[in-house]
Amino acid sequence: MAAGMYLEHYLDSIENLPFELQRNFNLMRDLDQRTEDLKGQIDSLAKEYTSNARTLSSEQKLSILRQIQQSYSKCKEFGDDKVQLAMQTYEMVDKHIRRLDTDLARFEADLKEKQIESTDYDSTSSKGKKTDARQKEKKMAKTRSKVKSSDEDGSPKSAQKKVKLLQPGEFNAPASNFGNVHPSDVLDMPVDPNEPTYCLCHQVSYGEMIGCDNTDCSIEWFHFACVGLTTKPRGKWYCPRCSQDRKRK
Repeated sequence: MAAGMYLEHYLDSIENLPFELQRNFNLMRDLDQRTEDLKGQIDSLAKEYTSNARTLSSEQKLSILRQIQQSYSKCKEFGDDKVQLAMQTYEMVDKHIRRLDTDLARFEADLKEKQIESTDYDSTSSKGKKTDARQKEKKMAKTRSKVKSSDEDGSPKSAQKKVKLLQPGEFNAPASNFGNVHPSDVLDMPVDPNEPTYCLCHQVSYGEMIGCDNTDCSIEWFHFACVGLTTKPRGKWYCPRCSQDRKRK
């Protein structure tokens, strides 16, 4: 997939993200305001209770205490709702970050695959060019030999014939650089230099990863994109290196 397609799909996925974030922030602000209003009511009830404690009857005291308790319960409910909204907002942003990491890994894998294909194509073209040159040189040598023999025989027909010998430089060989791709280097994401690396790409942990079932595997964890996986396979799974070792045994 081209870089433009990755970018277009990602921008489409985050198109509604600003509106969703703004909605959650407005809800949290509303919960804060309700909590502040309840705190003001609690302060007023507490002052009424302390200032009139001697003159209030037992029923009035219990009524004020119940109102204070209910207000505190409401404040707690508003606080829990705010925490849930905050967690939802975090997950919302983190989901898009994980998708971006996965798209970057797939894009880098595509670039490496294109580089390998380009290298193989150049190698094949170079070999084909050398083979064609050898064949053309042999044909030229045969043609020179025939012309020389005809000149020595002195045949009239041979004397009338004129053979044009093509020099090696006159043959049009196919360009060996056709289809050569030179992609720009992929920018690595800034990471902690002390953070451990995994996988065949020797990068830090990101996105979905799978562990090799070989207990002696030197790498252990691999990115889905680097080993050609889109979903978790059933049963035991072995990395490419461990699979080759098992086949040799």
